[in-house]
Amino acid sequence: MTKKNTIIITGVAGFIGSSLAKKFIKNGYKVIGIDNLNDYYDVNLKIARLNIISPRYDRFNSFWNFHRLSIENYDQLNNIFEMAGENLIVVNLAAQAGVRYSLENPNSYIQSNLVGFGNILEMCRKFDVNSLVYGSSSSVYGGNTKIPFQEKDQVNHPISLYAATKKSNELMAHSYSHLFNIKSTGLRFFTVYGPWGRPDMAPMIFAKAILAGEPINIFNNGLMKRDFTFIDDIVESIYRCCLKPSTKDTMFDSSNPDPSSSFAPHRIFNVGFGKAIDLDYFITLLEENLGKKCKKIKMPMQAGDVVCTNADTTSLQNWIDFKPNISVEKGVEYFSKWYKKYFT
Repeated sequence: MTKKNTIIITGVAGFIGSSLAKKFIKNGYKVIGIDNLNDYYDVNLKIARLNIISPRYDRFNSFWNFHRLSIENYDQLNNIFEMAGENLIVVNLAAQAGVRYSLENPNSYIQSNLVGFGNILEMCRKFDVNSLVYGSSSSVYGGNTKIPFQEKDQVNHPISLYAATKKSNELMAHSYSHLFNIKSTGLRFFTVYGPWGRPDMAPMIFAKAILAGEPINIFNNGLMKRDFTFIDDIVESIYRCCLKPSTKDTMFDSSNPDPSSSFAPHRIFNVGFGKAIDLDYFITLLEENLGKKCKKIKMPMQAGDVVCTNADTTSLQNWIDFKPNISVEKGVEYFSKWYKKYFT
């Protein structure tokens, strides 16, 4: 019987990381979780996520242990990898998130998303991990107006520092893949939502306002579309990518390079539902499921924001034989039931 990999997940107390940890543990993998539990948003929500990861509701057992540290701390990170042993898969989800917050506190993005990610790459090199899967973002498409977004599109014009750091991660990972033969996969997530979501994201902000009877600010005068992707589809995509490490593209054409593949074992995939949903419709679904109407205040476009996101997921489907499939109607229903149970 082949020994299963040990999975190291950074950002494990986060929205995606905690759900992914539960998925791996359920399937019999040992998970080592890393998170600094910073106060970018309510730490109690992060602790609540941690408390439901383990089937036995403790943080130290044969399938799960948790370490509180920042990936910017090279020495502490090195100690964790030394203790982890061999046969490792690394999933890096630790990052300073949020487009708008990058306007207020750019240094936190430099430290976590660049310095921290550089440390992760060094750990992968030093400890010869089996593969690395890391979170990127649809934000890298920046000022692109061609819809749907495809991985082969050029992404050289980011319009926020957050997007620039995520594009930088892709470049950094590629160079390590080439130099040290690290099998790495970058996943560009599109507007993730669902139970246990981040409070700074639109679905959580909207749900809170609707139930409180408060107005909602709608930017770009409401003319916004997003490729809303349910958390379970995101987790399934990451899980499958972990079990299928990247390979070199033997058909790679250096005279006409495709940014999504390489002569190195590095791949990039969109992870989205594959449909641009009007923000107004998404809010209507929330109103229906939460049982209350809200007032909408139309606002101008915000700096660093984009009008529309829409993922072409053909490459992902071809690679892992899976396409995100939970409709926005079902997804909002699941999210709303959880929100009312947790917050009211």
